Amino acid sequence: MQEIYAIRWSPTGPGTNNPNQQLILASASFDSTVKLWDVELGKLLYSLNGHKDPVYSVAFSPNGEYLASGSLDKSMHIWSLKDGKIVKTYTGNGGIFEVCWNKEGDKLAACFANNTLCVLDFRM
Repeated sequence: MQEIYAIRWSPTGPGTNNPNQQLILASASFDSTVKLWDVELGKLLYSLNGHKDPVYSVAFSPNGEYLASGSLDKSMHIWSLKDGKIVKTYTGNGGIFEVCWNKEGDKLAACFANNTLCVLDFRM
């Protein structure tokens, strides 16, 4: 296990727009994994392995069904939280430092180490 670089709360659980879904904490790590945690029980739900380099950013979709992760390996993965599998991958020309969803959950933005910003349409 290596340093954790970023953490994000899911938009799920009591008091959110998705109250019937479990509250999850996601962590992005320099060991190239994304981990999903059940904070109530203090246990690991999933270790998402798909990146080859440190993961700098994670972001939950507004409906809490997907997680985007951006890494120095120049790729952004979109994971389904139902089964922990990658549903889409976007690759750029530089490491990704930040990923972010719009409030409707149909667009994703990513900023790359080569001074570019991209906005992607997302539909499943």
